[in-house]
Amino acid sequence: MKEVALQWVVHHGYAGIFSLLVLGVVGLPIPDEWLLTAAGYFVFNHTLRFIPTLTSAFLGSICGITLSYILGRTFGAYLILRWGGRFRIGQNDLDRVHDWFGRIGRWTLTFGYFVPGVRHLTAYVAGATQVEIPIFAAFAYAGGFIWSLTFIAAGYFLGEESQAISHVIHNVSLVTGLIVATGLLTYMFVRKQRGA
Repeated sequence: MKEVALQWVVHHGYAGIFSLLVLGVVGLPIPDEWLLTAAGYFVFNHTLRFIPTLTSAFLGSICGITLSYILGRTFGAYLILRWGGRFRIGQNDLDRVHDWFGRIGRWTLTFGYFVPGVRHLTAYVAGATQVEIPIFAAFAYAGGFIWSLTFIAAGYFLGEESQAISHVIHNVSLVTGLIVATGLLTYMFVRKQRGA
């Protein structure tokens, strides 16, 4: 997938970065961190320019997360209420998650970008639980900017070493995502067992 992504960026430049990040943030198997680090390397070797690269990455990430939010807001609550009973998830659970987003959960929209799996799900969950659009936009868009800038800058400053480092970063991010997902599933299971 990395070779396909690389060729796409080589042929389509800034539009390629934008389109791949939209698809990647929505949840398709795009190596997002690797892509951003590669874009930073292209800035380093003067193939791309910094401001258009950052702009296309930022716009791609926020368009992707906004699309995820819209999908969650449009279909998420219906699907959860329709099928959630099989997993003992109902309206009360949606209300609790909404309240959690109102207190501290909004920060997952900002920093969840750095954890694969989390960045893909937070916007769906925020939409499904009807998190208010201004709150969603403020925290998710700030996260998109920080995430894009971090990995593009890493690719730029690491230069020739950036591709090897981005592979390590991607693997660490995947392991972190698995740990977070396992922790959440364990928490939900234990909570449901106590409530049973």
